[in-house]
Order: sequence, then C-alpha cells, then structure tokens
Amino acid sequence: MTIHDTASTWVRAYAPAPAAAIRLVCLPHAGGSASFWLPVAKALSPQVDVVAIQYPGRQDRRHEPCIDNLPELALRVHEVLGELDDRPTALLGHSMGATVAFEVARLMEARRPAAHLFVSGRRAPSAKRDETVHQRDDDGLLAEVRALAGTDSRLLQDEEIMRMALPAVRNDYRAAETYEWTPGEPLSCPVTALIGDDDPKAHVPEVEAWARHTTGPFALEVLPGGHFFLVDQSARVLDVIRTALAQS
Repeated sequence: MTIHDTASTWVRAYAPAPAAAIRLVCLPHAGGSASFWLPVAKALSPQVDVVAIQYPGRQDRRHEPCIDNLPELALRVHEVLGELDDRPTALLGHSMGATVAFEVARLMEARRPAAHLFVSGRRAPSAKRDETVHQRDDDGLLAEVRALAGTDSRLLQDEEIMRMALPAVRNDYRAAETYEWTPGEPLSCPVTALIGDDDPKAHVPEVEAWARHTTGPFALEVLPGGHFFLVDQSARVLDVIRTALAQS
C-alpha cells in the first residue's frame, strides 16, 4: 500500500501488513483519535492490514477545523479510501465511529461493498435518542467523558490536557447527537454488532436493530462491561474480528 499525500493526512498505519488479503479500517469514538486503535493494529498484523482514521481537530491535526456532520465526515473518509482500493476492505467503528463506518459503508455499496462492517458500542442508525450532552458547559462535558471512562485514566487526571481536548470532544458529541439517519437501501455486507452489557449509551434492543440495516448476515456479541467494554474485553473482541474476517 502506498499512502499518498491526501490519504497520509487521514490514515495511520501502525503495523503495516502489505501481504494481508484484507484491510480493516478503524474509526474512533467521539473525542477519540487514531492511536486508540494501535493495539488492534499490532494484534491483527500481519494477517490483517489495519489502518486507523485520524479525524481533523485532534493530535497532529489539532489546528484543522473539526467536522461536525457525520455524513460529511464519512464522505471525506470514503474519498480517502478510494486511494487505498487495492484489496477488500472491512470497517470497524466504536461509538460515534460506528455511525461514521456505517455511512462509509453506504457509500462503498456503489462500487465495492465493504467486506464486513463491525459496529461497537453504538445503537443502530434508526434507533434515535434525544441527547444534548454537547450543549453542556465544560464541566458537564468533562463529567460525561469521565463517566464513560473512555480516556486513559492518567489523562483524565490531567485537567489541562482534558480541557485542551474539549473542543474536539464537544464537536464530536454535537455531530453524533445531531445525526439524522436518512432511510435508504440496506447494506449488502455482513454486519457484526458488539456491545457491553452495562453500556448506558446503547442498549441491546437498540443494537439488535442493526440487523435491519443489511441484507447480509448479522451477528450480535454482548460482552461484559460498559461503553468501553472493548478495552477490557480486547481478547474476545479480537477473536470475533479474526473469525469474521477469515470468512469474508
């Protein structure tokens, strides 16, 4: 894989696997960054070529404006993936990233459908909730982040670093909470949904609704844990991904 200039802005390849038969594109959660997926890249290489997407407005892209519209963000990601069309591509997104992955998969249908869509910690697009976390003040937003425990505990204790990250966090919450699913043709690819059994952001019936969004096979994995169950249950999550991709 040769990452060209445009793609290099968006794509992080932490453990390149040039001989792998399939690529897995990972999309971060709200406020998250590409580095969240580094352990996944290392664990799946060299059998799977894992790349992670770096959204604008954070880490090395912190000086770029954030994108607060998920379909627009998905369109930008899809354009980048057009430069990496050398093998079948699966998608994995957590929380907000799952919705972005879904919208990318919809765009992929027109040319080369995704090999598999993995959606983690996120209710189906058609399962609407009215949420307004992005309208809270800074302290309220920080409280939400801490409650979900989705950031390294050392960073959570560093007030200055957390407040520096707030613009991206607020942007992403706004994007996720104002997202409106537009009904259309379902996907044709297999979909695997993963959820923690104590996740306040996505309950099992809301996640089961992902089945309605594809004509392909659907699988649901309910694992112990909260919103970031996939960190504590990483071995099981990796097994699910490996098994599904081996069948793609």
